[in-house]
Amino acid sequence: MEPTYDEIVKAKLSKGNQIRKTPLLYSSTFSNLTGANIYLKAEFQQKTGSFKIRGAFYKIKSLSDEEKKRGVVAASAGNHAQGVAFASSLEDIPCTIVMPKNASPAKVAATKGYGANVVLEGTNYDESSTKAKEIASSTGATMIHAFDDPQIIAAQGVIGLEILEDLPDVEEIYVPVGGGGLVAGTLIAVKEKNPNVRIIGVQSRAFPAMFESVKTGKITASGGARTIADGISVKIPGQLTFAVIKELIDDIVLVEDTEITKTMFLLMERMKMVVEPAGAVSLAYLISRPPSPGKKIVCILAGGNVDMYLLGQIVDKGLAAMGRLLKLSILLPDRPGAFKTIVDEISAVNANIVEVVHDRLSSNINAGSAGVTLSLETQGIEQTKQLIESLKEKKIQFTLLT
Repeated sequence: MEPTYDEIVKAKLSKGNQIRKTPLLYSSTFSNLTGANIYLKAEFQQKTGSFKIRGAFYKIKSLSDEEKKRGVVAASAGNHAQGVAFASSLEDIPCTIVMPKNASPAKVAATKGYGANVVLEGTNYDESSTKAKEIASSTGATMIHAFDDPQIIAAQGVIGLEILEDLPDVEEIYVPVGGGGLVAGTLIAVKEKNPNVRIIGVQSRAFPAMFESVKTGKITASGGARTIADGISVKIPGQLTFAVIKELIDDIVLVEDTEITKTMFLLMERMKMVVEPAGAVSLAYLISRPPSPGKKIVCILAGGNVDMYLLGQIVDKGLAAMGRLLKLSILLPDRPGAFKTIVDEISAVNANIVEVVHDRLSSNINAGSAGVTLSLETQGIEQTKQLIESLKEKKIQFTLLT
């Protein structure tokens, strides 16, 4: 079976009250930053915190009574897991989810919270998927694929219809890409209604499997480097998704983790939105490479399930990337008043000391000296430069750590 536009329409009519139509929000912040008219499709506000519930709900709702009795099994790094677990709980059917061993503890806990039996296996989606297929084969449970299923693809395609309803004159849509279910569904829905709308898939440079597959014209395994965008860390694209994407996609582009981090930070600070790394890649590309001025562009923010430990790092790294968090290592003579000189210079430029680490004992610090590591919050890059120049003028020995 192949995913079709008619199936997308059917999925839209079948979503009932369980699946939300998420808002399409105009962002003056990102419009000013990029020069385009930027709209954000807020799928991170969907139930279970991700667009994945759309496909899981529609697929499970479509199972026969006999299939529901045997239960379902799925593999996922987190969002598909929660979608399948939640949809299964609505139908009161047995559910087993295989997740990578390095999956976010928060996502594992949330999946268990929806009543699923969680099995930890492998270090990425592909390894977990192999285990899930083994369980399905031995138990007779139905495998609910994360992306390579016509009904899953169709339900994700409803997002495309919603975008066209809210913004009929949209010119470009940027879509996160892992296995390709979201972008394949969006392509079928949007191109059927308006083939002139450009659709661009965005992948993490650490897992560029769909990018490489489209470039070579055949399914190509690729990726494996560490990335914060675990939700799209897929080594091998789906066969159904690749067939659709190869035929209809306008472009596929790549982003770095540093660009994703900056975008997540800006979404939190400027828009008060918590969006996970895989969900923010579409906007990350536009911020790092602004489009043609004035275009009407939609970025799908695909999910908002962020590990709280990661979130703290994102704030620190985001501040550092914008020149607002400065970390210095300073060597001082170990005598009274030496540190006061540093504090006076910091106060003079109105910077704020966040953390101080004082060290006399490390082997690289000579007797009679002390090492001080300072974390400073500044108002921006200009204030940071002013402080650095001031320290140089005072002949203070320091090393920039950020």
